[in-house]
Amino acid sequence: MTGLPTETIAAIADELAGAERDRTTIPLLTARHPGMTVDDAYAVQGEWRRRAVAAGRRPVGRKIGLTSKVMQAATGIDEPDYGAIFADMVYENGSVIEHGRFSNVRIEVELAFRLAEPLDGPDATIFDALRATEYVVPALEILSSRIELAGRTIVDTISDNAAMGAMVLGGTPVRPDDVDLRWVAAMLHRNETIEESGVAGAVLGHPALGVAWLANKLAQHGDRLEAGDLVLAGSFTRPIWVQPGDTVLADYRDLGTITCRFV
Repeated sequence: MTGLPTETIAAIADELAGAERDRTTIPLLTARHPGMTVDDAYAVQGEWRRRAVAAGRRPVGRKIGLTSKVMQAATGIDEPDYGAIFADMVYENGSVIEHGRFSNVRIEVELAFRLAEPLDGPDATIFDALRATEYVVPALEILSSRIELAGRTIVDTISDNAAMGAMVLGGTPVRPDDVDLRWVAAMLHRNETIEESGVAGAVLGHPALGVAWLANKLAQHGDRLEAGDLVLAGSFTRPIWVQPGDTVLADYRDLGTITCRFV
């Protein structure tokens, strides 16, 4: 249940849009609105997303966050969340990316699912998610936090579009029944040094479970995943900080490599 007045939700959405536009951060929402709930946070995100669509941004999918124990430990938050992906957030493999476009910039290693058909909750299963998937492809997520990091709760994170900044797609697309997705592994390099590694099974035991979780969570908010949607299933490594001048490369072995450079 939402507890914040509609005008407060709108005002927070305005703050977050301004922080994204001005590339700044705002103080913790939970410190200023101590009674704020997860439902309030999704209401803020929904209002921010609605305004972005009205302004001409094209939605292309959703991201799932905090689906692995390493990410939950890294953030101190113990449940998944989701956010919106717009077309202007998606970069091709090998892109040169403006670091200053984002705030608190970090990189995560993930798999992205491209859906061939809609996926409805509230009772979606892993098998429904796999059946609805056209292909799975390596992805890097660029985290951007428009709310100060210290002391964040899941309410702050959800309101902040689950810290979605952008994503890079690359490597080799595979059909979900052509590979055991649990055992897709990656090594994450920054400037020729391996910083993180992991396997996709760290995401809830199977990354497609994240997609099913998302479909069921969206159903609670009167929404669903559509054919053609891109779903970032969640990181299976801890995030690494990146600075201007850094080159990032993730090696997924049989699924290829994905890279980007920040300037």
